[in-house]
Parts: sequence; structure tokens; C-alpha cells
Amino acid sequence: MADPKTILVLGAHGVTGQEVVKQAVARGHHVRAAEMAWPDDAPPAGHNVERVTANVIEDDLGPVVDGVDAVISALGVPGDPATLMDPPPLYTTGTRHIVEAMQARGVTRLVTISASFVVTHDRGPLLFRTTAIPALTRVLHQMSEMEEILRASDLDWTAVRPGWLLPEPLTGDYVVVPDVIPEDLIRTRHADLAHFMLQCVESGNWSRQTPAIARAESDELSSSYEVVKEMLA
Repeated sequence: MADPKTILVLGAHGVTGQEVVKQAVARGHHVRAAEMAWPDDAPPAGHNVERVTANVIEDDLGPVVDGVDAVISALGVPGDPATLMDPPPLYTTGTRHIVEAMQARGVTRLVTISASFVVTHDRGPLLFRTTAIPALTRVLHQMSEMEEILRASDLDWTAVRPGWLLPEPLTGDYVVVPDVIPEDLIRTRHADLAHFMLQCVESGNWSRQTPAIARAESDELSSSYEVVKEMLA
């Protein structure tokens, strides 16, 4: 068990964010869970979880960053066509605000989500490459800019590059390699991504790098049929 830390989790109510919060608390950490707006039906915060609101695009993030040991950003944009065509500047303006707030408050460790598809489109079934990837072009461009912002900063950052995310239980059995997921893999479980991001915070590994994480899954979970079903959900 790592020494307990206070971790700010941005995007704490998203699929990956909820996993980060749950796993962090289970590992003995205190979590400051941040969302732009908490829905009325959000479950109670629970033990060792402090719930705050923070709009990374518009707000002064100093108060939510103040006093934490590390920041994990699990921010993401909705997957509806209108948002993908004109995504908010979550990864660009938002990242600049996160970096500025951390620098001002003396917080140095940041682990954030990027994507392997920032650097390659040659992964997954043909239908995924010809439909999902083009739809994500603007978001992926923002993620690329985000990585450049991080490289230009003096922070101790890690930008994790998962594959196509999958809402299945934690395994802890995944592959981590530099920069881009292997050619024969495509999927990354949200829970495994959260697990690895916490490991990066606890260990300090992969500083100022872009590790890629993925896992071999069944043909059913990696099929073109599954792609279409998830895209239309």
C-alpha cells in the first residue's frame, strides 16, 4: 500500500473518473472529486471523498488544486455527433488552466488521459478506423495540443494513451508500452486505465512520457458489431 495522498480527480463522475475515485479510496487515499456540475442523482460522496465543482475552461482552479499531492484528470467530452463536431476546448484551454493552477499552488504531479489514436489510426477493426476515428478528429487534435502544452510546462506529468475504452471490471492484467498500443490490441478497460493512472501517481513512474495501455479482449468485445453498438448507444 502506498503512502496516503490527497488526489484531485477531475471528471470524477465520468466512467473512468468514478473508477479512479473508488480505487483511490480503497488504496487509502483522500480524494477531492471535481465535476463541472454534479447531477442530482449522483450517489453520496462517501468516506474520504470531498466533492467540489470546477469548470476547467472558465474557473480559477487554484482553490481546488490547493493542498493536493497530485492531480488525475479523467476529463472527457460526450460522444454525441454535435459535440464531436464542435468540442469544447476541454483539452486545450482546460489543460492550460490546470497547468497554471498547479504551478501557482506548487503542485507538480499530473496524470491525464490522452489516446493512442493521437499518433496512429491503424488500430482496431476496419469499421472503427473508417467511422469512429474520423468522428473523433477534432477531439484527437485537441489531445495532441494538450500533450504539447504539457511538454512545454515544468510539471511532472504523464499523459496516458489508452485504446478504445471498454466498461468492464478491473483486471490489473494489461500491457503498458511507450507511446502507442500494440498492433494486435485495441481495447482498454476504464477500470484498468484508472488502476494504471493511480500507479503512476503512487510510483512516480512514466514522468514526462506518454505510456500506452491496452489489453487482449475477446473477439466479441473487439468486433465491428460491438463498435457499431457502442457508437449508437
